[in-house]
Amino acid sequence: MKQPVESPIDVVLRFIERINAHDVPGMCALMSDDHRFVDSLGEELRGREEMRRAWLRYFYLFPDFAITCRQVLHRNEDLALFGTAQGSYAVGSPVPVENRWQMPAAWHAVVRDGLVAEWHVYADNEPVRRLMALQG
Repeated sequence: MKQPVESPIDVVLRFIERINAHDVPGMCALMSDDHRFVDSLGEELRGREEMRRAWLRYFYLFPDFAITCRQVLHRNEDLALFGTAQGSYAVGSPVPVENRWQMPAAWHAVVRDGLVAEWHVYADNEPVRRLMALQG
């Protein structure tokens, strides 16, 4: 019996679940080999292995990072997601409450052959960058 094909929305929602669980191997399993990531400053990373290292570093800096998706719009394998991103900047343990942040965010995802081929982040990260600069 043939397995049902997972919809692009299901793939992206599963990817977000893996992000929120900080499950880097699970995230990488959902990325295409040539995965393209573009951050809110327009910086680009390419490839599953480069993203593995980048996500491990990000979760080290923001140990409670999470995405909340409130709306998904899609056309075929092209998706726009809207919600919030939140976390705390870790400069030691325990993380001071003043290092917590939350902001509106949007993401653009492209799913190809059941894998996330592109993930673009749109958010004003200036408050987080200021917080990081203050903490040194």
